[in-house]
Amino acid sequence: MSNQTRERTRPWHRLGGVFYGWWLVGVAAVIMAIGTVPLFQGMTTWFVVLEGVFGWNRTQLSLAFSLTRVEGSIMGPVGGYLIDKLGARRMVLVGLLILGGGFILFGSIQNLWHFYAAFIVMSIGAGLGTWMPMMTALNNWFRRRRATAMALAMEGFPVGSVVLIPILAWAIDPDLPNRPGWRIAALFIGIVIMAMAFPMYKMVRNRPEDHGQHPDGLAPAPSAGNPAQPSRDEERGYTWQEALRTKNFWLITLGHACSSTVIVTVTVHLGPMLSDRGISLQMIGLIVSVYNAMGAVFNIVGGFVGDRVSIKTAIFGFSAIQSAAVLVLMTANTVPLAFLFAVMFGLGFGGRGPLTTSIRGAYFGRKAFASITGISMIPMNVLFLFFPLFAGAMFDLKGSYTIPLLVLAALSFFGSGLFLLLGEPSAAPARRGQVESQAGST
Repeated sequence: MSNQTRERTRPWHRLGGVFYGWWLVGVAAVIMAIGTVPLFQGMTTWFVVLEGVFGWNRTQLSLAFSLTRVEGSIMGPVGGYLIDKLGARRMVLVGLLILGGGFILFGSIQNLWHFYAAFIVMSIGAGLGTWMPMMTALNNWFRRRRATAMALAMEGFPVGSVVLIPILAWAIDPDLPNRPGWRIAALFIGIVIMAMAFPMYKMVRNRPEDHGQHPDGLAPAPSAGNPAQPSRDEERGYTWQEALRTKNFWLITLGHACSSTVIVTVTVHLGPMLSDRGISLQMIGLIVSVYNAMGAVFNIVGGFVGDRVSIKTAIFGFSAIQSAAVLVLMTANTVPLAFLFAVMFGLGFGGRGPLTTSIRGAYFGRKAFASITGISMIPMNVLFLFFPLFAGAMFDLKGSYTIPLLVLAALSFFGSGLFLLLGEPSAAPARRGQVESQAGST
């Protein structure tokens, strides 16, 4: 019996009477928490400690993240292609093993190039094994509840941050006695991620059709010619080549890139920025927890809204709030203002996050979701490469983050406006084989 046949005979589609897609949402949330929070959301605490231990400046620290975006520009399309060809399930295993190994390397770094190398390895692992494969799997398992499912899965980011970032800040704070320290913390994180890689792999399922199910647990809408067959428009979807020829692809890509650049740059520089203003590392960890707690709430709100109103209008609204939060951060010289920023920032990026992911499924379908998403990461990674480095260089040159924050706020608002220019989703163009098939059935 083949592996595919064995999988079809297993009752994975329902556990405890619940559609397995919802169990997969929980698996995705766990993968997001263990695979991204210690690296990306934890970056602001790692950078504060590394700056103190090694004496590296903000430009050198920012360059680590910028180097990973060069890698991301290459690995994004490659990872998307591999996910579409090999399945999300296999890529989760491969990616988490690489990520865990990268953290182990990180715990042993001795100089700057070691840090860059370890950071690139960790970024490759996170890119291959966390967000993109799990969003691809959920795009396959859901259609009507796509935004809600992705929003719940992305709860792993903020909820994981609320729990893990204060613990990480406590564990690596060099000013507190009797703490494990950053090296032991990195080694422990690496071992935990590698230990969880195989159990996570076993629970991921690529497509509901492989297990006798359909998206949302519902029978597909029948085609006009044969009520027993699913609609061709529902099943076909865009290829990545077809998507690239549409205006909507580029509006989504550039809009998402502009709004997400804010998250990346703030994540890199928030810790050093607030530390310069006299805020302790423990308080910084709490501020990060607050904006992630708000993000957790508005992840769900955003998914709920995105399934019920115009998704492009919802993205614009949440992104505009995110832009205003950056302006508040410019003047956040006190703890209360820092918490005001945290509340607004969490509301904005939390509501926007699941929608800027699910909108690709709404506009381009299931056929090549990972490849389309991976290719759209190239412009995004160009901005990710430039802006954290730009912010660090401007601080080293001017001693202030005012200019980069102003530019980021304007960029974020510009990106939010691009979503308002989107047309309505349309069916993928008919392909030659499908046209011949349709002609033969009439």
